[in-house]
Amino acid sequence: MLNMLRKIVQDVTQEGNFAVSVQRLAAHIKDALGTEVCSIYLTATADTGYVLAATDGLNASRIGEVLLAQDQGLVGLVGRRAEPLNLEAAPSHPNFYFVPEIGEEPFNAFLGVPILHQGRVLGVLVVQQREPRRFDESEEAFLVTLSAQLATTVAHAEALGSSIVAGVSADLITNGQFKGFAGAPGIGIGTGVVMHPIADLDAVPSRPAEDITIELMLLDRAIEAVRNDIRSLMQSLQASLPQEELALFDAYLHMLDDGALAGDIREVVRRGEWAQGALRKVIRQHVGRFEIMDDPYLRERGTDVKDLGVRVLAYLQRIREKKTQFPDDAILVGEEITPAMLGAIPAEQLRGVVSLRGSGNSHVAILARAMGVPAVMGALDLPAYELEGAVVIVDGHYGDVYTQPSEERLRENQSLLQQEQVFAAELDDLKELPCVTLDGWRVQLWVNIGLTSDITRSLDRGAEGIGLFRTEVPFMSQDRFPTEVEQRALYREHMEAFDPRPVTMRTLDIGGDKSLSYFPIQEENPFLGWRGIRVTLDHPEIFLVQVRAMLKANADLLCDLRIMLPMISSLTELRRAKQLIDQAYAEVLEEGVQVKRPQVGVLIEVPAAVYQARLLAREADFIAVGSNDLTQYLLAVDRNNPRVAELYQEIHPAVVTALREVARAVHAEEKPLGICGELAGTPAGAMLLMAMGYHVLSMNATHLLRVKWVIRSIKRSDARRMLARVMRMHTAEEVTPFLNQEMLRLGLGKVMPARLGSKADKPH
Repeated sequence: MLNMLRKIVQDVTQEGNFAVSVQRLAAHIKDALGTEVCSIYLTATADTGYVLAATDGLNASRIGEVLLAQDQGLVGLVGRRAEPLNLEAAPSHPNFYFVPEIGEEPFNAFLGVPILHQGRVLGVLVVQQREPRRFDESEEAFLVTLSAQLATTVAHAEALGSSIVAGVSADLITNGQFKGFAGAPGIGIGTGVVMHPIADLDAVPSRPAEDITIELMLLDRAIEAVRNDIRSLMQSLQASLPQEELALFDAYLHMLDDGALAGDIREVVRRGEWAQGALRKVIRQHVGRFEIMDDPYLRERGTDVKDLGVRVLAYLQRIREKKTQFPDDAILVGEEITPAMLGAIPAEQLRGVVSLRGSGNSHVAILARAMGVPAVMGALDLPAYELEGAVVIVDGHYGDVYTQPSEERLRENQSLLQQEQVFAAELDDLKELPCVTLDGWRVQLWVNIGLTSDITRSLDRGAEGIGLFRTEVPFMSQDRFPTEVEQRALYREHMEAFDPRPVTMRTLDIGGDKSLSYFPIQEENPFLGWRGIRVTLDHPEIFLVQVRAMLKANADLLCDLRIMLPMISSLTELRRAKQLIDQAYAEVLEEGVQVKRPQVGVLIEVPAAVYQARLLAREADFIAVGSNDLTQYLLAVDRNNPRVAELYQEIHPAVVTALREVARAVHAEEKPLGICGELAGTPAGAMLLMAMGYHVLSMNATHLLRVKWVIRSIKRSDARRMLARVMRMHTAEEVTPFLNQEMLRLGLGKVMPARLGSKADKPH
């Protein structure tokens, strides 16, 4: 049964046309279970229910025409309950709905299972038989297992805008409304620019060839380039590898012959597919043949074929590369937007970002917030590849994406955007004013920074210091560890720009979701593994070079250098790090460089540090909270994973309690207390933190003036009353509406974006 399941899945996934693949799937399931009918119903839109997408055994001419409402018939019942339904005599069930045109009247036995993806029903798989009987447990388990694997394929095809019915061209984007997660606040209106993942065979869409001759020429050039790479590699390894190992490279070269992969790919191109799509289809077919083989050695050869395919694809993409003329109002859209993709579009032309993957707390979302670009993350249902050149509205406040909007929708959002721009102009008047509440409580607003380009943006908004300098950013942009001299020059540039304001430099924080190409860390559970201070304490040579560079960069400047240690989970780690900092300080003095002793602080990011906050504060010069990671670890939620993004709640009562406990512990030791997570940059979060007594709120420069406006508009006594109420609440669902109501009551509605109705649009 397992081999049969594997063969079915492989045969379906290697088919480039989704509508054809589901029809083949119906035939495979019917044969595998020995039934008389297999049908696949898929959700058409949120309003119209289930459409017959494929069938083997019923009237195939009605595919794409039979439409069942969401609560109609046995199919609707399976979808509503989201669980299997196994009936011996289906026509006698009260929910049975007779559809005469599909010819199912003689069938009694019915087994339907939902196709579920991330909690959403995408369709229903049905098998039927004339003989009245219940399908046995093994048959039901087989269908459930198959539907779970099919769900990913359906969701992916839906996201790519593939038609679920052969010969039907569905308009998925006109007046479209799609839901994701709020990534970066603001309204963005512009023209869709679709970014494709680099050398990812699974992400290559099917597309007709514009010119078959040109596609064949591009394919030949790419294959020859891969051949040359393999020959060069063979030559370089000639002396170090035995002949039998070198023979593997000969096998690779033979795979690229016309009688093997290359010939099959050319044949698909000649039938009208573009080279990249033909490559994907042929590689999938060949890999599929290997993966269903019983011999483990032969199964592994499928990996070799896929590797060759990726190499050819990389060259195809490189050959096609040309300087894209981006529109002046670009909305960047892709399956997974990366920092490199963000950097490809000039900042002044970028109006918004939409990513099918990622969450509102992923690093790309944080980068978008730093750039002041509205972003929506995790928009899984969005037909991304249909949006090239389309009009797109990005609502980064609520995580909504509108495609090819109606005139009414467009006017409403243009009005909202104009209101935001007017308010932003008003905020400019605040940049030279202190951040003081109406009853005289002073809060310092600092910035999180990582790139040289952030300096001007931060100072223009009145930043009073750097609360977090992400020193890993320059490490990530190179192909080796930067030298002490290189680091010193970079740090000096930031310190001089902010002098005499304080500068907080976090020591190298890699691991987890931040990796260096030249220092790979392979772990099964990277977020609980070797990251942050754990890496640098194990590599004091890296740590000492970095600290010396920081100290030398601070020479002859008035600004206070604050060195912050990430991922501290024990007093022992703090003491070891302080010893190394003392060593670096002594070495710098011995070189004749006169510098002030730096302040050394701890970044509270893990639950253990919350419970030892007072001990850590006693031995540190200052304490700061990294609320992003602290929230992640307290709630056991990967903040980059859209599947659990809704569980990542920064105002979860457990998080609020932890933040208050840290504040109490640090106040008891009379040490400075700051926070540098995303929570500090939200109006509601800033009020709660100010009420707890956080002295420094550090955030992306984009949020600084909004937060200053809020704090200057209220009394701390009002914020403390709000905090007292919040501390008695049990869920984030209670906290959010309460804070919104209080902000409205206090006249802070300007920082709470309006939400438009969607009566003019159809949701997807």
